[in-house]
Amino acid sequence: MNNKYKNFLISNYIIVAFIILISLASNYILISLNSFSQDTFLPISIFTIIIALFLYKYLSSSIFDELFKSDKNIDTMLKKTLHELNTPVATIQMNLKMLNKNITNEKDIKRAQRIEDSCANLLKLYTNMEYEISSNVSSINLSTFDIKDIINNSISKVSDIKENITISNNTISSNILSDIIGFEIMLDNLLINAIKYNKKDGFINISNKNNTLYIEDSGCGIDIKNIFKVYDKYFQEDNLHHGFGLGLNIVKEYCDKYKIIIKIESKEDIGTTFSLDYSSIVSK
Repeated sequence: MNNKYKNFLISNYIIVAFIILISLASNYILISLNSFSQDTFLPISIFTIIIALFLYKYLSSSIFDELFKSDKNIDTMLKKTLHELNTPVATIQMNLKMLNKNITNEKDIKRAQRIEDSCANLLKLYTNMEYEISSNVSSINLSTFDIKDIINNSISKVSDIKENITISNNTISSNILSDIIGFEIMLDNLLINAIKYNKKDGFINISNKNNTLYIEDSGCGIDIKNIFKVYDKYFQEDNLHHGFGLGLNIVKEYCDKYKIIIKIESKEDIGTTFSLDYSSIVSK
């Protein structure tokens, strides 16, 4: 629990306790002055409750607005930075296209390609951040798309990091209605995990059957005692691999949101298979 959240809880408890004491004292005094009866008890109690609610709103807003002022400033700065990020990346891409017309050296062509790929990754990060902000403040538009196309896109994105791992896409076309950006982020995380924890010269097989997507790898597997922990935020079974332990948590959140049933079958030193039953989002 961070300090800001702790301060929020403590402040809230103090305000609530203070208002309860004030309300009880006021209720007692008013009833005593008017003498207790069924005719006076209910109106006085309702009156003190209304006053207590107004008092809570006044006290809490004056305290909490200041407490979360920095959060609002950070949120505003993030949105401005995110908006401005798109411009320099687009400028780099435009100038790179012009330079590519005059490049003939093989090494320079490869360097230019790496720059172009990096720009594409930056734009992808921009899209993902924009998606995260939008998903927290407004509803996400659903669209119909072919799961096979999304998988092909995800495979092409990880081509630079897969090294000698063979990725096979054996999926058949299947139209689903969902949040396409969220689905792509989920799939990217599953693929990156399958690469990160795979063996040298290993494989990743992707297939689907009866509205269930299977992602099988030849990796190190998951210890049986950690099967139920892998979706926890910040959990990492192997700290030797770089990362924040957020990938599978993001996957699980998306699956829960769209009622996709996700299961894991894993054997140590043999591999892991993730199965995702996406029947709930099949386009009809």
